Amino acid sequence: MNNNGMLVVVSAPSGCGKDTVFKEIRKKRNDIVESVSATTRKPREGEVEGVNYFFLSEDEFKDLIENNGLLEYAVYNNCYYGTPIKGVNDAISNGKICVLIIDVQGAENVKKLYPDSVSIFLVPPSWETLEQRLRARNSEEEEMIQKRLNIAKKELLCQDEYDYKVVNDNLDDCVNDIEKILCEELKKRNESK
Repeated sequence: MNNNGMLVVVSAPSGCGKDTVFKEIRKKRNDIVESVSATTRKPREGEVEGVNYFFLSEDEFKDLIENNGLLEYAVYNNCYYGTPIKGVNDAISNGKICVLIIDVQGAENVKKLYPDSVSIFLVPPSWETLEQRLRARNSEEEEMIQKRLNIAKKELLCQDEYDYKVVNDNLDDCVNDIEKILCEELKKRNESK
């Protein structure tokens, strides 16, 4: 990847704190750009169009697919999620660390297209903690929580396919662990030039 830009792929089960962790990392680093994903799911309270997601109709999303406007996409819980290509390539070419927070299926596809990307899997400290975090959201019915837990079981089986695995037990520790990974990876890339 040119201009010292780097693509970082992050996956974790729903409720592992992906968004919270990277919100903290962005406060500390000015070279991080989080790719804004597109989705067909309904916005949650407080989510902002173009900041948290690009909220699209199913037809709009399918148009992006047909026009090769997505780096990857997947269906999760009957909703489409995908990564617009343009934002990723712009960030990397501008020397930024572009972070993609995507599911395991999308991560596998991105790794094929960007083999020198760095992949990080966030792991909950325990299954009980994950379940507590999902329930604490108070934004979903029990049936949806159970679906997310079933998906999480499958996702956790893929964690060894990632370059790094980080346990999100304590926010500060998790942020520090990821910052060390980013620094080490940037150092490796600079030394190889």
